[in-house]
Amino acid sequence: MGADGAGMEGSVSDVLVCDLAYKGQLDELKARVLEDKSLATKTDQDKRTALHWACSAGHTDIVDFLLGLGVPVNDKDDADWTPLHIAASAGRDDIVKALIGKGAQVNAVNQNGCSPLHYAASKNRQEIAVMLLSNGANPDATDSLHSTPLHRAAAKGNLRMIQILLKYHASTNIQDSEGNTPLHLACDEERVDEAKLLVEHGASIYIENKEDKTPLQVAKAGFGAVLRRLAEGIKIPTTLEKC
Repeated sequence: MGADGAGMEGSVSDVLVCDLAYKGQLDELKARVLEDKSLATKTDQDKRTALHWACSAGHTDIVDFLLGLGVPVNDKDDADWTPLHIAASAGRDDIVKALIGKGAQVNAVNQNGCSPLHYAASKNRQEIAVMLLSNGANPDATDSLHSTPLHRAAAKGNLRMIQILLKYHASTNIQDSEGNTPLHLACDEERVDEAKLLVEHGASIYIENKEDKTPLQVAKAGFGAVLRRLAEGIKIPTTLEKC
């Protein structure tokens, strides 16, 4: 193939500059793009550009080069992922910062209705979550299953992420498509500290999901009692206080 096509074994893309971006081959990519600027925004079989692929692989130098050329930062691939979705999901802190600095939309959603913050919360990308939230990301964004980033963090047991989301005023009582709140999910997965933190920040122990179960009914028996006492404002002795 010519300058457009990859045509090489083990390539991720049918567009050569996209493949070069993924493999981190800055010098060759730069030479080809400077020869033909249109290649900087050329899309491949997945509707991805070189910027998408550089974000995926974490090649900050290539991202900086492309952003310096003024390439669009909010283009979506065939699943509506923006470069920011990809960088947030992959944990590319420096790239997320650079994309936001160039105007990346922090509340863009993909085909699943997920924002970049959903992926940061799921994968416990704490610094990225703070960057997104401090630049206007909606902590209560709901995906196609009505799940928020707090649902994701609670289900995964990402305590520090829950703390970050609560600091940015995430709602504790939004119900997903199954009627579950983040507290339901924390209880179901036996995330003890996470569940306690949610209750301390106003999560209701009385909301029923579509199976007519409250978080207490989802929780294991002993833990449910602990949550009830916490919700009712009774101090729970620590291990040291019990001794």
